[in-house]
Amino acid sequence: MAATVIISVLVMTVLSLFRVNVIIAIIMASLTAGLMSGLSIVESVEMLVNGMGGQSSTALSYILLGAFAVAISYTGITNLLVQYLLRMMNGKRSVMLLVIAGIASLSQNIVPVHIAFIPILIPPLLKLFDKMKIDRRGVATALTFGLKAPYIMIPVGFGWAFHKTIKDAMENSGTLLSMKEVALSMLIPGSGMIVGLLIAVFITYRKNRELPLSENEPSIYDNPVEKITFNRNHLLTIIAIITALIVQIVTENLIVGALTGLILMFLFLVVPYKKGDNIISDGVAMMGTIAFVMLVASGFGHTIQETGSVNALVDVTSGLLGDNKAVIAFMLLLVGLIITMGIGSSFGTVPILAALFVPICVEAGFSPMAIAALIGTAGALGDAGSPASDSTLGPTSGLNADGKHNHIWDTCVPTFIHYNIPLLIFGWVAAMVL
Repeated sequence: MAATVIISVLVMTVLSLFRVNVIIAIIMASLTAGLMSGLSIVESVEMLVNGMGGQSSTALSYILLGAFAVAISYTGITNLLVQYLLRMMNGKRSVMLLVIAGIASLSQNIVPVHIAFIPILIPPLLKLFDKMKIDRRGVATALTFGLKAPYIMIPVGFGWAFHKTIKDAMENSGTLLSMKEVALSMLIPGSGMIVGLLIAVFITYRKNRELPLSENEPSIYDNPVEKITFNRNHLLTIIAIITALIVQIVTENLIVGALTGLILMFLFLVVPYKKGDNIISDGVAMMGTIAFVMLVASGFGHTIQETGSVNALVDVTSGLLGDNKAVIAFMLLLVGLIITMGIGSSFGTVPILAALFVPICVEAGFSPMAIAALIGTAGALGDAGSPASDSTLGPTSGLNADGKHNHIWDTCVPTFIHYNIPLLIFGWVAAMVL
């Protein structure tokens, strides 16, 4: 039973690495988990489907955000940003990647829209990336950094929600600590992601990379960015964006916010009514895959939890740890990596890990802050690099808008290497020193 999680996650990972569609890979992993737990194929499928509703709200919000992004792109307003960046960043590849990481970071704390900005900002910049010969794997690592590091370290926006989740989960298991202590405990692990970003930007992906042209595709050097000036439609588009953001923050509902923005684009006549079907269809085409991956991943997470596989894995691990704190911390982090790779959600993994980690850590003599660092890091591990995580699906949705970016090899593998390894090391250090 304990091996079920490990083997099913390995099935998903290996199939993905062999370029099997990620949806099929997750379904096969879920069926593997079900069969190893004694379920029939039909029962395994039913358990998968029953768990898919856990991400239905997220999936619908992604579809609406995709349509909203297409509507915004229709106005050409993003070309203004492309023109500015082309003028200011031409030849400055490393600076461009750091700017993208900074913009992405704002999406977690200051303007908490999560991945909503990616399909709006990134597709219009793809030709600019190619013109500057920027390695898109570097862009993927920059985006994933911004989607993860801020909520790990900063208790504002999504960061507040993540830290509160850790605090509440630990209190439910009998260990009390303040929000300030949770925030302080996550500074060291989060610093590992900063190291990973700098390595990616200044070492791994600093060289030129030219992507091959598709058949009959003209060279980007023959097609400079179209000159465009600010006009009335752009002003109305900005109003729609700001209104959508305000509605999202007030209602705390991404679906309502995206729907508000989309409706305003039509009411303002920025997008013609006759283009409505095309806008929605293009939005589904852009974000439909990521939405469905989230649904299937939710079903997989439901399967490995309902079969008791996660509990069994931790029980077996705890029985082998002994009383060496260094070994305990390292093994618990590895367990978190495996579980989160399968579930694909830091927020969804934390309550599971806390219920299992706290008794082990208390008995081993870890301080509350050390336990918080272990739980937070274990929850974050695997989110970067997981084929089913929005921290990787989001960047891919933007970078693959022209079909030249592979989800597994160009997003998941680079982010796994540059962030999970530093997180594991820095999280282990935090558990030892706090």
